[in-house]
Order: sequence, then C-alpha cells, then structure tokens
Amino acid sequence: MSLHQQTAAPSQAPSRGWQMPDTLVIIFFVAFAAALLTYFVPIGSFQTQEITYVVDGVEKSRDVVNPGSFQFALDDAGEPLTQPVGLFEGGGGVGFLNFAFEGLTSGSKWGSAIGVIMFMLVIGGSFGVVMATGTIDNGILRLIDKTRGNEKLFIPALFTLFSLGGAVFGMGEEAIAFAIIICPLMIRMGYDGMTTVMVTYVATQVGFASSWMNPFGVAIAQGIAGVPVLSGTEVRLPMWMGFTLMGILFTMRYASRIQKTPELSYSYHSDAHFREQQSNSSLESRFNLGDWLVLAAIAGTIFWVVWGVVAHAWFIPEIASQFFTMGIIVGIIGVVFRLNGMNMNTIARSFKQGAATMIEPAVLVGCASGILLLLGGGKATEPSVLNTILNAAGQGIGQLPDVVSAWFMYLFQSVFNFFVTSGTGQAALTMPLMAPLADIVGVSRQVAVLAFQLGDGFTNILVPTSASLMATLGVCRVDWGDWVKFIWRFMLMLVAGSSVMVIGGHVLGFA
Repeated sequence: MSLHQQTAAPSQAPSRGWQMPDTLVIIFFVAFAAALLTYFVPIGSFQTQEITYVVDGVEKSRDVVNPGSFQFALDDAGEPLTQPVGLFEGGGGVGFLNFAFEGLTSGSKWGSAIGVIMFMLVIGGSFGVVMATGTIDNGILRLIDKTRGNEKLFIPALFTLFSLGGAVFGMGEEAIAFAIIICPLMIRMGYDGMTTVMVTYVATQVGFASSWMNPFGVAIAQGIAGVPVLSGTEVRLPMWMGFTLMGILFTMRYASRIQKTPELSYSYHSDAHFREQQSNSSLESRFNLGDWLVLAAIAGTIFWVVWGVVAHAWFIPEIASQFFTMGIIVGIIGVVFRLNGMNMNTIARSFKQGAATMIEPAVLVGCASGILLLLGGGKATEPSVLNTILNAAGQGIGQLPDVVSAWFMYLFQSVFNFFVTSGTGQAALTMPLMAPLADIVGVSRQVAVLAFQLGDGFTNILVPTSASLMATLGVCRVDWGDWVKFIWRFMLMLVAGSSVMVIGGHVLGFA
C-alpha cells in the first residue's frame, strides 16, 4: 500500500490475508528473474537493413532487423556465450543491484526512461499551477450543475474522443495531462479514479491497438511488412468501432455500479485524496474573466499540441515545453486576477507540489526500464538475451499449424510488449521476423500486422513497464495492484476479441 493510501485510511486495521504486492515489489522480482535468465540464455544479435515505404505519398525509410542474420556470440571454444549479470557493475555497467539507477537514467529526452520521467515532472508541475487557481474546481461544479441528469453522457463521449485520438495520431502520453483535469470531475460526479483511467489512457490504447491509420503503429508495421500502408481499412475501421463500444459498455456498467455504491470502487481508499480536497476547499461561486482566460489557455494549449503532433510529429520534448509555457501563462493570469489569492510564490510552490505527485510513478517507470537493460537492452545489433528470445520465438512459431501460428504471433507480440512498450520500436524489432515467417507458415502479412497491433496496443493497458500507464495511474492516485484487480476482466475481453479477429482474419483470408 502506498503512502497516500495509508494517510487516507489510517483507521483501517492491517489485513492478515494475502495482499497484492506493491508495484515496486513486483518489478523487483521481475528484474530478479530477468537477471537469472542471463545465466542460462546465451546472447545473440541480428544485422539490420534499411527498408523504404510510403505513407501519405511520402517515402520514408527505417532500419529494421534482417530476419536471417541472427548469430550467437561465441566464446573462445566456439560455443554460444552467456553474459551473466553480476550483483553490481561499476563503470556505468548494469548489475542487478544498480538496475534501478541505470533504468532511471536510461534513454534520452526523446523517450524512456529519462525523457518520460522529465515529461511527467513538467506536466505535473504545470497542472499543479492550473489546479492552484481553483478554476478547475469551480468549473467542475458549474458543469455538473448545468448537466445534472446527463452525467452518463460524459463517459461515452470522452471514451470515443480519446479512442479516436489513439487511432488517428497515436495519442498516449497526452492522456496524462487530461487525466489530471478529468479525475476530480469524475469523482465529483460520483465515479472514481478507475473510471478516469478508463476514459483517458485506456481509451487511447483501445484506439491505438485497433486503428486503421495510426502512423506510429499500424502504418509502420505495414511498411516494414511490405503491405500497402493504410490498407485493410474495411476491416480495421469496424474493428475499432467494436472495441471502442466494448470499452464504453464496460466502463459505463462499472461506473453506474460505483455511482450507486461508492464503497465498491477498487480505488475508494485512494480517491479519498480527491474527496478531502473537495471537502476542504472553500470554493466560491466564482467564475470571472480570469477563470475564462485560464480555460482558454488550457484549451489553446491542447489544440496547439494536437496540431503539432499531427502536423509536425511533435514528441516528448516539444509537448512538455508547450505545457510548461501553459503553466507560466496560467500562473500570470492567476496573479493578475488574484485567483485564490495567488502570487508569484504560489506559482512556484504549486509547480513543485504538482511535480512531487509524479515522483512515485516516475520511480516505477525508471525501475521498469531497468529490466530491459538487464536483458541486454533493445538494440538488435548488440548481443543480448532479448534478441535470443526473439529469434527462438520466431523459430518456435514457424513449427506450428497456420491457424495456431497466427494466434501465437498475437500472443508473442503481447508478451514481448512487456519488454519493449514502444509501438515503433517493437515493430522495427519483430515485424521483419514475423512478416517472412507468415509467408512460410501460410499466414498473410496483413494478419501478421493485425497480430502485432493488437498485441502491442492492448497490453499497454496492463504492463507496469508502460510509462504512460504508470504516469496516468499516478496522477489518479491509483495503485497498480488495485488496477490489476479491476482491469483483468476487461483484459480477458480484449484477448478474446483479439483472438477472434486474428484467427477470423486468417480463416476468412484477410490480405
């Protein structure tokens, strides 16, 4: 149980039964298992090759794995070499006891882990300033008052919009910022943190996984597989509608139950933080020009970011900078209009407090990234245990009957996503192997792409190595263990639906 949960419910007696381990405990033991693998699994590497493909009439190129180039690293006797991870490694190496630090400092500003962690801190700080103005709280009260009786329309509307964002431009990290605003709204309406995560982050991943045009997932996978980019829309568009409807119905059914009996919420204890904030805040019946300007700054930033992502492929550094700018503008508006008595010091304190709320998920993101480092990293050209596992999986799938091979492609992509959660990175590593393998076993390359996108996208809803998931759970103050207790039923539905799509696509000749 996390610190904020203990604070929220001090009167609860400790349970003597089995409890879900803390997320950090789970990550630690997964890291331990990864370290053990290095003692038994030899390391190997691939060579890469450059391929070209066309997206929206523009020719693009990418370095991908050469599927026939895998080689084990050999020792002096010519035997496959293992590279056991030591207890500790100096000189910047990765040992078991320094996997956490190495994970926290890995990557670059363009991605996991350090880039994502800094993104989380900047986003958290900026929205800390927004929340300090009181505009969001006052706006939520006015919104609820004007939409009384129609609250349930928020769930299908939000879920559809976020799913569309995931499908059209690969929305994922952006959901974190929205969740900061939407979570207090949901709890005011009688829902909970779980509902917030569903209508924001989960919705984006439903759209991402079932998309017909996502430029960072299906488009890249099709280009690598040699399939016409953005083909198969006649199958994928109805698939997106079906999975989105599934998510809406699941969320609405849960939300309706929680609204009637709040104590049934899986995050009832951690939602106490938001309930206490609402009960302790002295909200005025205030909504003046300053509040409207704050909302305009938020809306303008969101539209500006969406435009930048779509038109200029903005990613973590650009998006973080836009939200930081928003925090400054909102802070100035708060001082000028004296919103909640704000001054320059209030802006600084609010930014630091907002960033502080992101520390817990940031630590989890970094430690999870350390697991990949223990397995040798995600580079195909550098000898690693992960490359050996990738090659062995491809060979194993190739020995199965065609229908079973199609399903195992989906299963493999789902499991592999635990280690490489980037859709683009996973496509570059796995599709060069899966595409020719599909030809050998009699599965169409379009079905192989389908297996990739469904396996890659949906498991982002569950795996603790997903930085965006952990960040969204963090801002909603939902513990990952509680999330697993809640989401496993929906995950089973997604697995069943994905299996039907992959097997059905093969049987019906989707090509």
